[in-house]
Amino acid sequence: QVQVVESGGGSVQPGGSLRLSCAASGTIFSIKSMGWYRQAPGKERELVATISGSARSTNYAESVKGRFTIARDNAKNTVYLQMNSLKPEDTAVYYCHVDYVLVGDYWGQGTQVTVSS
Repeated sequence: QVQVVESGGGSVQPGGSLRLSCAASGTIFSIKSMGWYRQAPGKERELVATISGSARSTNYAESVKGRFTIARDNAKNTVYLQMNSLKPEDTAVYYCHVDYVLVGDYWGQGTQVTVSS
């Protein structure tokens, strides 16, 4: 059974940093892409960043470019999101998304990020 488990959320002051981690397990199939999405209260879920299977291609939301960095460790089927210069508007539940070859895509349970003074 596929499992997608996030960690690393928390509370931070504006300008601070957090690092999210997401580990995927439970299948032998290869991962096509991994990514992070977020959902703030009263808003729709939105893309934050994605990274391809080879890690050669990344994509970022305009609002996080230059502040967030996505990376992955293929040996561990783990994706990371380094978030710097955090702003109050980054407050949201962050979800990890994993797209597998043949077996489809899966979501983590979400981790809360709160940016407040």
